[in-house]
Amino acid sequence: MATKGKGKDKGKASTKGKGAEKAKDRRKGKKPAKDKALDATAKAAKAKAEKAGDAATMTSWTDALRIGPDFSLAALDAESTPGFSGDKAAGQLALEGIDEKLAELQERLYAESKGEGKRSLLLVVQGMDTSGKGGIMRYVVGAFDPQGVKHTAFKAPTAEERAHPFLWRITNALPGPGEIGVFDRSQYEDVLIVRVHDLVPRQQWSRRYAQINAWERKVAASGTTIVKVMLHISAEEQKARLTERLERPEKHWKFNPGDLDERAFWGDYMQAYQAAFDKCSTDVAPWHVVPANKKWYARLAVANLVLEALQKMDPQWPVADFDVEEQKARLAAMP
Repeated sequence: MATKGKGKDKGKASTKGKGAEKAKDRRKGKKPAKDKALDATAKAAKAKAEKAGDAATMTSWTDALRIGPDFSLAALDAESTPGFSGDKAAGQLALEGIDEKLAELQERLYAESKGEGKRSLLLVVQGMDTSGKGGIMRYVVGAFDPQGVKHTAFKAPTAEERAHPFLWRITNALPGPGEIGVFDRSQYEDVLIVRVHDLVPRQQWSRRYAQINAWERKVAASGTTIVKVMLHISAEEQKARLTERLERPEKHWKFNPGDLDERAFWGDYMQAYQAAFDKCSTDVAPWHVVPANKKWYARLAVANLVLEALQKMDPQWPVADFDVEEQKARLAAMP
């Protein structure tokens, strides 16, 4: 009996000793073998996903999503994931690390403006209700330092705005040197909702396509890179998202009965978007259409579109306007 008891005590002491050793290792920053194995598995999965993502992206995101002369919105599958053949898990892993790249390029763009730089970037986001514009603002634009972002969500024009030409309020919202501007809806509302609901005579809104093109050429010539994105969801997906908002009390605040009124004009809106693509996708400001039924893909796609635009801009750190070595010597001499 005594021998068995000692054996049990010895086993308990041994287990306790191992637990103490594990706790000691954690305090020293060491990870238990089990945790290390999990880390290794996670790293392997991430590497596999990244490899799959690299293989899937045969061209740049910009090339994969930029519309061509024969583009048909009606023929685009909103469930598709152009440029990426991975699943949701792979997409989420591929999105990791992009935030850091976006933040660094934003800082360089902002710093460049402190020298003689005049450049900026403008992201235009369009889409039907529930298409995921809010998610783009949180997950993509959220990667930037808000001090360097000029965000504008365009609503119905005010009385003052209606007293001016339709591009007046749009021009006032443009980003300054070193800034990243974000338009949640944009000048295109004046050839979308205005066209669908006949808010102004046809002769008036039909002239706006050429006016928008001329305005965008001027903006681009001033040093602003324009990235135009339309988030494309299917009517079925929109119905599912609206249904979710109605069924979940915590989502009621996001529901607007007016969304159902606009949904009744779905076909008219698709025609209006197609016309905007046909008439206003130019070399200086091309349109990119992102299938958005899969939210994770839409966020990954827009993040990469912005990343590629900033990489192409390649903003540079400004050269110091003081003697660096002299300032180093002064600092070293200080207590």
